[in-house]
Amino acid sequence: MPTSYMDYTKPGVAFFSDVNKNRLFTRNDENYINQLGRNELNTLGNVSMLDIYLSNGRVVEPHYHQNASELVYCISGSAVVSLINPFNNEVSNIPITPGQVANIPQGWWHWEEATNNNTHLFAIFDAPYPEYILGSDILTKTPVEIMAHTYCLDPETWKEAIAPINESIIIGPTDECTREREDHQGYSQPYYPETNTNYPYTVPQYGYMQPYPNYYYLGYGYQ
Repeated sequence: MPTSYMDYTKPGVAFFSDVNKNRLFTRNDENYINQLGRNELNTLGNVSMLDIYLSNGRVVEPHYHQNASELVYCISGSAVVSLINPFNNEVSNIPITPGQVANIPQGWWHWEEATNNNTHLFAIFDAPYPEYILGSDILTKTPVEIMAHTYCLDPETWKEAIAPINESIIIGPTDECTREREDHQGYSQPYYPETNTNYPYTVPQYGYMQPYPNYYYLGYGYQ
């Protein structure tokens, strides 16, 4: 039995919450994330969740959880859960459909991409709040001079490359970016490197080339 952290006899003890009313982020009517943690339901133990809705081609940005493992369950639609194994640096692309799960161990770099419209994913964490370190923060918070010096980059070119990452995107690409891509047809298919994985993976047919690394901040309002 887990150690109790609160007095269950005090007023305000809650055993019910409506996840539909606990919105974390909204991209549009088809792409949004609801949340449930101890802030929303104070009797939770070491568990929390994200309720994720995505349309085809939308991505929950690359990130990792330094304090929790993540189990992703597909309720409807389909998605590819991708992760990098830090022990051998191999990338795995794991397709999931309704009833299937993908597990991401604590601290592993990963992302989720919908491969159908009306995709609904349920992410469960073994912590009262999942903490995040995200691609957007790494790209934009690391000083330009350090990136340029360390990786032998032209600082102005690097600065220009990351300039579009100017807000907390959470679910990418943005609607503005999607419209721009639709207006500029004829881009080549984005390059997906071969990965050492036994999972079949069908590349989504976007018909454009990703111009910038649109990885954005995914926050969680924990205390």
